[in-house]
Amino acid sequence: MSLMTDIHVRSFTGTHIKTYLHSIAKLLEEVFREYPYLKETNIEQQIKYIKDAAAHKESIAVLIFDNTTIVGASIGLPLSAESLEIHRPFLDRNLTIQNYYFFSASVLLKSYRGRGIGHHFFDVRETHVLHYKKYSHICFCSPLRPEEDPERPEDYLRLDDFWRKRGYKHHPEMQCQLAWTPVNTQDLEDKTMTFWMKQLS
Repeated sequence: MSLMTDIHVRSFTGTHIKTYLHSIAKLLEEVFREYPYLKETNIEQQIKYIKDAAAHKESIAVLIFDNTTIVGASIGLPLSAESLEIHRPFLDRNLTIQNYYFFSASVLLKSYRGRGIGHHFFDVRETHVLHYKKYSHICFCSPLRPEEDPERPEDYLRLDDFWRKRGYKHHPEMQCQLAWTPVNTQDLEDKTMTFWMKQLS
């Protein structure tokens, strides 16, 4: 799929995701340091996460290339393959985990944002999910940040409206806690994530 000169989209499923293991991990490490995550991580942590995702045959990675360089990556996997922390709000409400597909990390280098690439991330992953005809919902979670957030950069573009236009509904009552080390610190902190969902017809 061509987006513009020298920029193209490729998708990989299951174990094939590991073809670009280190490039994806490096990209995740870099972008997660930015707002809204402000997350201190390392490439080994990201490699493990990608390997775990790739172990499931229904997982997908949508990659954006500029020539041969990966500049964006978006990952999806069955919710059942995710961590207990992410399962928790579903289990607390007696929701069937196997009915949900989870859109995980979605990152793009700053200089490539604002070009409509985010739509390709969603288009390709949603088509992938619909192919299986077994999932009733797609879900994802994002960091919960205050409306007036002193850490928010002036040029940061909130994605809430973009997600709503794609048919996703915010479920603020569904939250989970994920632990990570904030940038420029050394101690783990629990961070609140809030969920968005889309019901599939």
